Amino acid sequence: MLSIVIPIFNEENLIDDLVNRTVSALEAFIPDYEIIIVDDGSEDRSLEYLLKQQNQNPKIKVLSLSKNFGHQAAFTAGLEYVSGAIVGMMDGDLQDPPELFSEMYRLITEEDYDIISGKRSGRRGNSSRNFYTFLFHSLFKNIAALRNMENTGNFSMLKREAVNALLSMKEKVRYLPGLRSFIGFKQGYIEYVREKRSEGNTKMSLSKLFMLAADAIFAFSRFPIRLCLYLGLLGTMVFMCAGVYVVIAKIFGFAIIGWPSTMLSIYFLGSIQLVSLGVVGEYVYRIYKESQNRPIYFVKKFFAVNPVK
Repeated sequence: MLSIVIPIFNEENLIDDLVNRTVSALEAFIPDYEIIIVDDGSEDRSLEYLLKQQNQNPKIKVLSLSKNFGHQAAFTAGLEYVSGAIVGMMDGDLQDPPELFSEMYRLITEEDYDIISGKRSGRRGNSSRNFYTFLFHSLFKNIAALRNMENTGNFSMLKREAVNALLSMKEKVRYLPGLRSFIGFKQGYIEYVREKRSEGNTKMSLSKLFMLAADAIFAFSRFPIRLCLYLGLLGTMVFMCAGVYVVIAKIFGFAIIGWPSTMLSIYFLGSIQLVSLGVVGEYVYRIYKESQNRPIYFVKKFFAVNPVK
């Protein structure tokens, strides 16, 4: 069986198109499938529309979470409820085309890949948003200890062994594309152009995108803490040079009278300390979140004609 996991949040205008396109794409190459749509605490009529779709097609299963836990938590919830030997993941905004699942499935079944990721060769839509995304992937590629991560997101397909490995990692602050790369296995990708949203507004605001980027960087790179070290060394060297200059100036009598040099040095060293404290604080916050050991989601109800759990 092929299982597809799709998280949604307040997507009532997209539900019918999302389900119809996904079902048509799957039935074109495989009869045995299930679609698990995770309602991540929607406040509109998304759940109602999903249940109407389920009445027409029992292969659609709906996992309703008790509130909005976030994109990565919703994906994790769906992955823990799938029953298929092969599992696909896709965002619920139709920017990732479900028609590509057939090629992903072929690569996994015929060419023995364990994981196939969708790699974005281009993007349509908001240019400033695309620029920030490009900037993140360019930075992440150079600082993370992972390979083949550039321009990949949640759009992917995995064998059951890879899904089990992914679910075995229990960290609370999650970045699934990074975890998917970290687990290894035989990985490949297909390229595609990511579409802009056809309906509604994006649920991932720039602030949420920046938070997700921060989670990815802090989880898979030592760069932030090393940056603090480099800034501290830079500040030390600047301070030593300034000290040598002051001594020479005093000896030869051309010392600058006044406060500018003193204030500038204080501000410079103070800013380095604040940046360092901020970075260390981010790591401490993530350690705190892990030590709490809270579940990353709660299920309100699982709607399935033939429940698997």
